[in-house]
Amino acid sequence: MPTYEYQCPDCGHEFEKFQSITARPIRKCPVCGRNRVQRLIGSGAALIFKGSGFYQTDYRSESYQKAAQAEKKQTPSEQKEAGEGATQSGEKTAPANKKSKSQQSGKQSA
Repeated sequence: MPTYEYQCPDCGHEFEKFQSITARPIRKCPVCGRNRVQRLIGSGAALIFKGSGFYQTDYRSESYQKAAQAEKKQTPSEQKEAGEGATQSGEKTAPANKKSKSQQSGKQSA
């Protein structure tokens, strides 16, 4: 809940009130009793998130976190190999976008 600032234009009294966002603004001055109090436009307070749980990475699964830690432990040469299509067993795989000659000739004759 925010803290709102109010001022009475008649007596000049300024005060703050801790209210819900949906609450109606105060109209009666606590000092002079007149119904002319106005809510002031304040600079507002910065919104501060403290603790964990505010970033997408805080909600990652355990398996993802373990894989990320293992990836951090790899040497640069291992990371390079992993990025070039190496499987977990160490075998290289063919790029997925290449087609065999029989597949290409089948499309040409159709």
